[in-house]
Amino acid sequence: MNSSPLLHLAASPAGLVTRRSFLTHSIAGAAACSPLGFRTAVTQAAEELRARGQSCILLFMRGAPSQFETFDPKPGVATGGPTRSIETAVPGLRIAEGWPKTAGMMRDISLIRSMTNKEGEHSRASYQLHTGYLPAGGLKHPCLGSIAAAELGDAAFELPHFVAIGPNVEAQRIGRGFLSASQAPFCVRPPQPPANVELYAGVSRERFERRNRLMTDLEADYAAAGHQIAVDDHRNLVDSARKLVLSPRLSAFDLKKEPAQVVERYGKTPFGYGCLLARRLIETGVTFVEVELNGWDSHINNFGEHKRLASEADPAFATLLTELKERGRLEKTLVIWMGEFGRTPKINARDGRDHYPQAFNVALAGGGICGGRVIGATSADGSAVVERPVTVPDLFVTLCQTLGIDPLKENLAAERPVKIVEGGTAVKELL
Repeated sequence: MNSSPLLHLAASPAGLVTRRSFLTHSIAGAAACSPLGFRTAVTQAAEELRARGQSCILLFMRGAPSQFETFDPKPGVATGGPTRSIETAVPGLRIAEGWPKTAGMMRDISLIRSMTNKEGEHSRASYQLHTGYLPAGGLKHPCLGSIAAAELGDAAFELPHFVAIGPNVEAQRIGRGFLSASQAPFCVRPPQPPANVELYAGVSRERFERRNRLMTDLEADYAAAGHQIAVDDHRNLVDSARKLVLSPRLSAFDLKKEPAQVVERYGKTPFGYGCLLARRLIETGVTFVEVELNGWDSHINNFGEHKRLASEADPAFATLLTELKERGRLEKTLVIWMGEFGRTPKINARDGRDHYPQAFNVALAGGGICGGRVIGATSADGSAVVERPVTVPDLFVTLCQTLGIDPLKENLAAERPVKIVEGGTAVKELL
């Protein structure tokens, strides 16, 4: 006789059962016994997770970082190059040198070393790693941040549900797809605060609100003439901007309110400022924040470039996790570290590595993810996934279930139903 899932609660590395693991496995046990079925039980779990304020931070390493120089090093073999490995807080788990602070947080991080895909062109792969879909004709899919904003965001919240941080970020290019304008990314470049978010000199709040009411009246005739959808989209955008301008929570964007020693720990770099801002926004109630670090396309001088970029990414990533944990937010905040694909085992003539979607890695932490685990493995030379392959749809189903989003939910794109995720199976070892 099989035992109940309730008897197999996931524990933290210290052996303690977390509130989230109890919830997750209680729902699993209920699903196993319930005549309503698993999907109904998952839906009920999603409502509970939304009520608890689930959020997500995506750290996107644009350009595709090398798995060999990040979280799947292969020292001692020709394909591994000069990169050495270092110990981590998890006995037996080693990652590449250049990531010492992240290594110290590895009890809270799990690695998928067996990501595998077929798309090796930057823009298409980046689109896929943001949406779960490859580009397809005239249909533009929403990125994960927009999906989370739509599914988890509180309509009454004044700040944008989805904030993208960095210059010319991919999230802005991919955007909300067929979702509402209110789910579009709001793009900022810290340490500068957002531009144009103050009332004009001499315009009082009352006068500002009167202008908005007048705009609503002026648009009524246009809506009545058959353009209601366009008007609704515009009103959503205007209402979002109005709430942002008038919100006292706008101060969350002001990094000058942070102690100097905190800024130093993240690093006075664009990515360090971005991770610090992400923590502030999540604490304020923003649903999804994406922070981009560009420059990983290392066809030339792969090892020098990865050393430089890791010196910026490592302290910011580790400090973000540390502060979320210390402030009691990590359990409710899923943190994703990933790029669009990996890099070749073969080192080219310019001391670089080229595009390689066949095997790459992703790091996950928080949000109920079981830390200190490694999912899958690559061969000794890193050329192939040899254990537990994980596809992009598998990853997206896992992310959705972690956040409490039904991956099978269908949204309408020009009257065509489109699932949030098409295919894929959750990596249950992480949940």
